[in-house]
Amino acid sequence: MSYLYEYVEKYLPFSWRRKRIRRPMIWSSPEYSPSSEVLTVKSVDLCIEENGKDHHTKRFELMNRDEYSGTIPKLVVRRGEPFRLRLICDRPYDRSRDALSLIFSVADEDQPTHGHATLVGIPVNQFPNQLGEPQEWGAAIETIHGDLLEILVKPAATAPVGQWKLDIDTKLLSDAFGRSYSLPQAFYVLFNPWCPDDQVYLEEKAHRHEYIMADTTLIYRGSYNRLRPSVWKFGQFEKHILDSSLLLIAKIGKVSATHRGDPVRVCRAISAAVNSPDDDGALLGNWSGDFSGGTPPTKWVGSVEILQQYYKKQKPVKYAQCWVFAGVVSTIARAIGIPSRVVTNYSSAHDTQASLTVDYFVDKGGKIMEEMNADSIWNYHVWNEVWMQRPDLGIGSDGDYGGWQAIDATPQETSDGMFRCGPASVLAVKLGEVLKPYDNNFLFAEVNADKVFWRYTGPHHPLKLLRKDVLGIGLFISTKAVGRWEREDITASYKFAEKSVEERATMLKALKQANSYFSRYYLNEEFNEVYFNFELRDDIKIGEPFSVILLIKNRSSENRHTVEGSLHVDTVLYTGKNRDSVKVDTFSIALEPGTEESVRMMVDFHEYYGKLRDQAAFNISCMATVQDTEFEFYAQDDFRVRKPDIKIALLGTPVSQAPVEVQFTLENPLPIPLRKGLFHVEGSGIGKPLLFKHPEIAPGEKVLNTFTMIPPYSGRLTIAAKFTSKELDDVDGFLAFLANPRPEDVIMETEDNEIIARTDVID
Repeated sequence: MSYLYEYVEKYLPFSWRRKRIRRPMIWSSPEYSPSSEVLTVKSVDLCIEENGKDHHTKRFELMNRDEYSGTIPKLVVRRGEPFRLRLICDRPYDRSRDALSLIFSVADEDQPTHGHATLVGIPVNQFPNQLGEPQEWGAAIETIHGDLLEILVKPAATAPVGQWKLDIDTKLLSDAFGRSYSLPQAFYVLFNPWCPDDQVYLEEKAHRHEYIMADTTLIYRGSYNRLRPSVWKFGQFEKHILDSSLLLIAKIGKVSATHRGDPVRVCRAISAAVNSPDDDGALLGNWSGDFSGGTPPTKWVGSVEILQQYYKKQKPVKYAQCWVFAGVVSTIARAIGIPSRVVTNYSSAHDTQASLTVDYFVDKGGKIMEEMNADSIWNYHVWNEVWMQRPDLGIGSDGDYGGWQAIDATPQETSDGMFRCGPASVLAVKLGEVLKPYDNNFLFAEVNADKVFWRYTGPHHPLKLLRKDVLGIGLFISTKAVGRWEREDITASYKFAEKSVEERATMLKALKQANSYFSRYYLNEEFNEVYFNFELRDDIKIGEPFSVILLIKNRSSENRHTVEGSLHVDTVLYTGKNRDSVKVDTFSIALEPGTEESVRMMVDFHEYYGKLRDQAAFNISCMATVQDTEFEFYAQDDFRVRKPDIKIALLGTPVSQAPVEVQFTLENPLPIPLRKGLFHVEGSGIGKPLLFKHPEIAPGEKVLNTFTMIPPYSGRLTIAAKFTSKELDDVDGFLAFLANPRPEDVIMETEDNEIIARTDVID
């Protein structure tokens, strides 16, 4: 028989052979007919319960569909480990007479091929220990129970991720032809962080629970001096989320089926597909302050509504800013099986010129000249980390570059012609390897750039260096801690300690690699007779006045000095852009030798409230000149006024599948009433989001709402609430709690009273 027919025999299901391949004449002989004794597969049990538990996929909505209600469950498994199928046949399987083979094909490929790993044909071996090598597909018989034949199927640890079709061929060992059964529903294959042979393998159990299974997290916003955690519901197991994720990777990210097994390519595609400037991705970014025609970014509570809306309409959802992009990225990554977490970098540099510096230009009055400032410093910027090995980066002096990789879907700069960023090895960023792919130079600048302030006096005059700040970028890099509703500081994974020898050496190494000719200039630091200290009270509640204080001390015991300058308060977006002046005070102070004076500027609620941008961010700055010297002092700082929290409490003990009453409260902190107030509440066991309307909330009034929820399973659960109104928005709160098992689920209690119980929480 020719090679063509050997290939056909080995890899294509019988049904395909009849349709696509011209048979030899002897095959179409009228005397020939397939034996009536050929084993026939009548139906296939997907073993949803067993496979869901073994593959940590039982929480997917796809796996919990009820065919009696009109929706058929679909199998979701992870590559590199076997799953079970139960074949219901017309007679018992006979090991001495019957042969069984499986043909897998990627569901969305028109012409799957063996060479591209989108078509796989394998024999079903006789015994369970014959599943083959980790990088191969394998199948074997597990048990035979009369007409029931249980088989184990192992997708290769490098298999493309997505939907697969399955054809099951049966024949007699003595015959060429047989019968073919096609699985009516495609099944899903995901990345597998539980499998040591998978590129995304994550060893620690607690980390797998946090970075794959947990469906809720904390995203840190605010400013470096007022860190603010907000709850975000990933909802990676919810309806349409997995399908939407795969759609974005294939259709928008344009990852061919052949390459969908490579987490590096997949994550780079995700970082492009979640934004929409160049490819109609999932979300449309908006930093204008005008959110008409869509949902303001501060109103989103999680990714579910966003991805469900995108899946339904396949048009960019309006609107997003960095933390919304990041929340959706982690949802997609966790849905397809790639460990992921959301990371916040405070005082984050946006270096547009790849100079590794952020340059600000200031006029003689101390005002930032926005028209000349291409670079910016965001109060905070949120991106993602994904966990994988990086064999494409090779081995460096400090080992390989595997582990956490940074990706960023916020459309800031293009990379290879598209708005995307990463994956960039976090270790490579720390070591200053700015030439490593992908986009390590941009990530390095975000956490390690130098901030430089220049005095601009006109196009025909030289710039004067006012101040350089080598410590102000990349602060308090934060993520949610493993297993705790607390912040974990991961700054040390991105950079060496500030003021350390390693940090400066790494910066110089990066500058050299980036071929930047920027050199640091010496600021006239030899003049130190006048000392400045810029102060701001660090806990300012919205609705209250606040003060900005500049302390000036004359250190000289002989010389009298006169200091002139100005204090500025501006409202800004959290990106540091679109500033609007709130108040400017000028001053002139004569300092006798050895004396200290302070300049205080008061700003009351009615002065700043009308100019507040979303997220209530401010920039304060000071420009001062010591007369009869060349010394000029310039400093700036960011802060935000603190908004109130929604307080959530349970009015009873939470028990799995039993109702419990929940209460939440909010007090109006403003001296004006809040109109058209709306609470949006989500959480495990709540189902559709709950909405509570309050037409008006008086100044100082506390509102209280209650509702009933049913915890769907025992273990860790969360409730998140968001409040918006005309006068006050972006107010939220969350509650994390443990639901107890039902009494009938308690199996035993140990001597130290530790309860061992059945639970739906998957490790």
